[in-house]
Amino acid sequence: MNAIIYWNRTGCQWRYLPVDFPNWNTVYGVFRQWRLDETWQRVHDRLREMVRKSERKKPTPTAAIIDSQSVRTAEGGEQRGFDAGKKITGRKRHIAVDTLGLLLVVVVHAADFQDYEGAHFVLHRIKDKFRRLKVVFADSVYGRCGLPD
Repeated sequence: MNAIIYWNRTGCQWRYLPVDFPNWNTVYGVFRQWRLDETWQRVHDRLREMVRKSERKKPTPTAAIIDSQSVRTAEGGEQRGFDAGKKITGRKRHIAVDTLGLLLVVVVHAADFQDYEGAHFVLHRIKDKFRRLKVVFADSVYGRCGLPD
């Protein structure tokens, strides 16, 4: 676990983990397996629930806030596009948080998708996971093209 945290914090390549950690192949194998079997997601969800309870809130939210950000990317990669509004070539990320600012959902796609198009991906993932959710606060651009008010 310490090796994975070190890798995440420093951004080093797996092969360059310090020698006092287990072999990089082993560390990467555990990290990959936890990602594939969604262990990381379960840990994150449980921690969010614990923080919400400590703030005297129900474990799952009834309100969320969504927004997007366009980010420049280097040449190459699968999901790249041009955001004409921001004049950025890269990716767009949509983030949904609860009223405490705790992460609920992240969706990343090419920047040439409009916000209301990306919102469909976010809302689809939110509705499957957070059944108590009653309201989502967003910019007016998210209300276009048939998204609910």
